[in-house]
Amino acid sequence: MTALTPAGPARRTGLYQRHLELGAKMTAFHGWEMPLYYTSIIEEHRAVREVFGIFDVSHMGQVLVTGPEALPTLNRLVVSDLGHLGEGRACYTLLLNEHGGILDDVIVFRLGPEDFLVIVNCATHEADVAWLQAHQQGRVTMTDISEGRAILAVQGPKACRTLEQLLDTRVTTLGRFGVAPIRTMGPDACLARTGYTGGDGFELFLPNTHAVRVWNLVVNAGQGLGGLPVGLGARDTLRVEAGLRLYGADMDAQTTPWEAGLGWTVAMQKGEFIGREALVRQREVGIPRVFIGIQLASGPVPRQGMELRLGDRRVGTVTSGTYSPLLQQPIGMGYVEPTAAKLGTRLTVTVRSQRYEATIVKLPFWTPRMTPAARLTAGASPLESRT
Repeated sequence: MTALTPAGPARRTGLYQRHLELGAKMTAFHGWEMPLYYTSIIEEHRAVREVFGIFDVSHMGQVLVTGPEALPTLNRLVVSDLGHLGEGRACYTLLLNEHGGILDDVIVFRLGPEDFLVIVNCATHEADVAWLQAHQQGRVTMTDISEGRAILAVQGPKACRTLEQLLDTRVTTLGRFGVAPIRTMGPDACLARTGYTGGDGFELFLPNTHAVRVWNLVVNAGQGLGGLPVGLGARDTLRVEAGLRLYGADMDAQTTPWEAGLGWTVAMQKGEFIGREALVRQREVGIPRVFIGIQLASGPVPRQGMELRLGDRRVGTVTSGTYSPLLQQPIGMGYVEPTAAKLGTRLTVTVRSQRYEATIVKLPFWTPRMTPAARLTAGASPLESRT
């Protein structure tokens, strides 16, 4: 996912009319007209954490990579080792340039022995497709299949039970980052236990001909449970609570996986891939900045670009921030110098020439295992070691 952008020529998903009928407040988002919220961001946020929410994320790109050399081709392009990715499994990974900078964060689904589905961000869609196609080698075909297709995300603790009742396909037995076909909707429909909220949830990849019907089924099911349609506003507050990076805000082509705290995605032992040599060099000399999370006991929401100071010295910058409805505190993420990155360090955030105290805390800010009491005291023990 990438940041909101000013209005421009708008594209619309196959669910656009349904959004209007549900009273959505629409917004421009990288050339798309998308729902920002339907009721309120806070109400939709809570629905996802407590029941479930359904999101239209059909603006994201879908690229099918097939052929006998699909696996080695993709393995040269991403940082993870897809050789260990079994059929029916998915992997969160990164595309890098030759300098080790992140071109995009993507999810790769292995649908069959020689068939992979790559989900890319909408803002980098065209560039990603061009990059993939420019580096294809041997017997491999890369096809942008985004047109005429939809992605619906159903996220929350009651998402599993709801989908199990609505869909004639396995849901409860699907493991985290598993993917399975929805055979009743044709060969091009599948369901994955993935998402962008930090909690349990599913994403459905469907032809537009099925998307509206499934959307209506889930929305109707939510009326008796408290489940809601959810816009991009709550999608952003949810992902910040979960400590999830946003491409274009928290990372870009000048950011390496080491800096972004995404080194766990990198399989250095697998052999050559684009950007590997640059990562080796940076690991040897050390990273210039560290990705951190901050909590404010009071004050305004930290916003992208605000400076972080340690005493009178500027040590970093905020990249994302929001007010957490569950923690009831302003929270944010950003980069600081390595010497200022220790958990428990007290920084200040500068907002309109005023400084507000912020404490570096362990990410994520929220996990599904947190009790209501723990949510309100998360960050009270910021010296806990990183995992």
